[in-house]
Amino acid sequence: MIKVYDASDITEAHIVRGMLEAHGIDAHVGGHYLQGGIGELAVQGFACVLVAERQAASARQLIDAYERAGGEP
Repeated sequence: MIKVYDASDITEAHIVRGMLEAHGIDAHVGGHYLQGGIGELAVQGFACVLVAERQAASARQLIDAYERAGGEP
């Protein structure tokens, strides 16, 4: 699996994963267990979205469109 997106938080990572899966791209959210390890600090930089390497180019195209739209799936 290859990381295709660094999300601002775990919720955004799941939104992007859902968007990718709606377009037939299997995706996985990483970072679930890391955010609990930082205690009271703001959670940033831990959540990411991963896909199979063979689907990375398609995933990045969809993510680029998502970012151009201001984060609206």
